[in-house]
Amino acid sequence: MENLTDNMFEDALAACAARMEIVLSGLLGNAPLDGELHRPARLVSAMRHGVLNGGKRIRPFLLVETAQLFDCSDDAVWRVAAALECVHCYSLIHDDLPAMDDDDIRRGMPTVHRAFDEATAILAGDSLLTFAFDILAAGETDLAATTKADLVVGLARACGLGGMAGGQMLDLEAASEGADEAEIIRLQAMKTGALIRYACEAGAIVAGAQAEDRARTAEFGSAIGLAFQLADDLLDLTADSDVAGKQTGKDAALGKATLAGLHGEAWARRQLAGLVEQASDLLEPYGENAKKLIAAAHFIAERGH
Repeated sequence: MENLTDNMFEDALAACAARMEIVLSGLLGNAPLDGELHRPARLVSAMRHGVLNGGKRIRPFLLVETAQLFDCSDDAVWRVAAALECVHCYSLIHDDLPAMDDDDIRRGMPTVHRAFDEATAILAGDSLLTFAFDILAAGETDLAATTKADLVVGLARACGLGGMAGGQMLDLEAASEGADEAEIIRLQAMKTGALIRYACEAGAIVAGAQAEDRARTAEFGSAIGLAFQLADDLLDLTADSDVAGKQTGKDAALGKATLAGLHGEAWARRQLAGLVEQASDLLEPYGENAKKLIAAAHFIAERGH
């Protein structure tokens, strides 16, 4: 299988991000939907600030491209991807709050609580989380009811107490109590990996793929989810804040244990290479259809920001 060049992958990622921006902008308008009484302008502005800010949209990309493995590119795929991105952006807004990671910069811009205020940021995150499930369940998302149910349950579990939110709780505990390697892997699989795993499995669900394919794409998501967090920890350890687009060096300053911090840069880079190889092997049965996803695995592991 011929590999994509870096430029080809970056063009594909940018094209996905551009379309995702259009979809999200349309969903996050001021006009209320049926059943909504009113959309407060300041709240909508804060939500748009937290979402429409030039993100790479890697999770939507993974979802869309996993659906493409099974030749599915329906409009419903993009709505499901938008729901996922709303959850991801909600998590960033809340993670940046003073009570959590206390960050002033996100994607090179002021965080929502800095651009607005803490209360508005909390409500913006709350609204994005609930709106994600609205998008999945709405009639405009043209999928069978059973498929929607699978997507809703999967997203709820990926972002809830046994997934992202629970992982954040473990991360906060680890900062004060410490964590061993097994505990770090578990909290990172929950905090970061769960949504990435969901992105890959959800693409297969939307496409109506078989159970074996769903399991394989989910395993692919787990591998690149671990790679994503390991690369993120490596950036925090080694990158400049201006390059990363957010404050770096915070893990060490806060006493947070990470795999990169425990084992060092050389070990982390070897692990990343192994995870990319594992991810590529999982997608081998899909041949040429998997080129963009394999390129995404490389991008996740080797990115500089």
